[in-house]
Amino acid sequence: MQRHVRHNPPVFVYSPTKQRSKSQGAARRDDLRLHNTALILRVLWAADEGAARIDLARNSGLSRATVSTITAELMEQGLVVEGRQRASRGGRPAQILRFHDAWRSVVGIEMGASHISGVRTDLRGRVQQVRRVECNVQDDPNQALLTLGGMIRDLSSDLAFPILGIGLAVPSPMPMDGPGRLSPDLFPGWAHIDLKRWIHSEFGLPAFIDNDANLGALAEHWWGSGRGLGDFAFVKVATGVGAGIIINGDIYRGAGGIAGEVGHTAIDPSGPTCRCGLQGCLEAFVGTQSLLRRAAEVAATLSPRPDWADSVTLPSLIHAANAGDVAARELIASAGHWLGIAVANLLNLINPGRVILGGRLTRAGDLLLQPLRKAVASRALWSSVAETEILISSLPDEPIALGAATLVLQAALSDPASILLAGGSSALHTHQSTRWRQYA
Repeated sequence: MQRHVRHNPPVFVYSPTKQRSKSQGAARRDDLRLHNTALILRVLWAADEGAARIDLARNSGLSRATVSTITAELMEQGLVVEGRQRASRGGRPAQILRFHDAWRSVVGIEMGASHISGVRTDLRGRVQQVRRVECNVQDDPNQALLTLGGMIRDLSSDLAFPILGIGLAVPSPMPMDGPGRLSPDLFPGWAHIDLKRWIHSEFGLPAFIDNDANLGALAEHWWGSGRGLGDFAFVKVATGVGAGIIINGDIYRGAGGIAGEVGHTAIDPSGPTCRCGLQGCLEAFVGTQSLLRRAAEVAATLSPRPDWADSVTLPSLIHAANAGDVAARELIASAGHWLGIAVANLLNLINPGRVILGGRLTRAGDLLLQPLRKAVASRALWSSVAETEILISSLPDEPIALGAATLVLQAALSDPASILLAGGSSALHTHQSTRWRQYA
């Protein structure tokens, strides 16, 4: 069954999070040709209905002869296909060219602390397949790698077109230019594992890794409630709590790649010790495991014992709250209050135009939003409150995994020569090992 995200034509020609050139030296002839090819590809990708060669020349600033030569080569590779003919405007009917969205597929994976989820998309971000498996990622790296490998194989099997690359969202700070290792402070069992190298070794494909909240923000920026916004924040509330921050259309990472770790900001200096070792962190109040421990403690004091207390899970707690259970509602409201304090600090610091909330706790809806907004209103500067909209993400399925797939697409459109134009033959496409076929 094919699932779709919202697909209005993108409001950008280039990828919406800026990519800075690695070299500012003089362009060689080959470099200029690659630059022109990349420019035409991006213009075509952004033209949702396709474009005629004359339109490509006008929109790219290239000559019609250059456009004709490059599009002929791209059509030979399969990246560009012919569409309908446009009605004549006095001369020959113009042939419409389209970016071939199905030329390759992309796999995006989210590794949470307690689950792994994945999507497969085409080159337009349309979700074709979704998978989710509960898995103790935090404490059992070997089992997690088995599950991760099996999911990638499953999402990549029986395809007419190869996989272009794999994007991976992780619940850890992730310097973009460093190795693919999770934070040893948060995930000590993973300290020796370079996920980027592991994926490339196992599957022979380009791997792109970033923090999960950053990729939630990326998904919102391309496909969700952050489209067209230059400044907004995405806050993911799960086992951990993190913020992906978009400033001037770009993901803000900070000097060491740890910007947005709102879950480890102090909400109550005398509060409980967080798993990071600090005291009174937001995560120690609203992170899934912390919230469930608090729920179990509250349930033990109740008489009669509520049904949800027999096996406290986040879905059961939210269901009970939505059904009117007073204790469950108070627990959700308390989480909203603490989260609101952190969001108020975020508003005072960066003044985003919108704050988008994601993660399974947001399924509580207004039971979470109302106390959150009340806390924001009482702690943020009035002008920030007036200018900032706070809402819950509307992206379907697995939005963080979609953001991971979008990371691959962003890289392909930013530097097509290294990915889109590099051949595209995939080890996953040519031999399907049974080593990972079953999820562990």
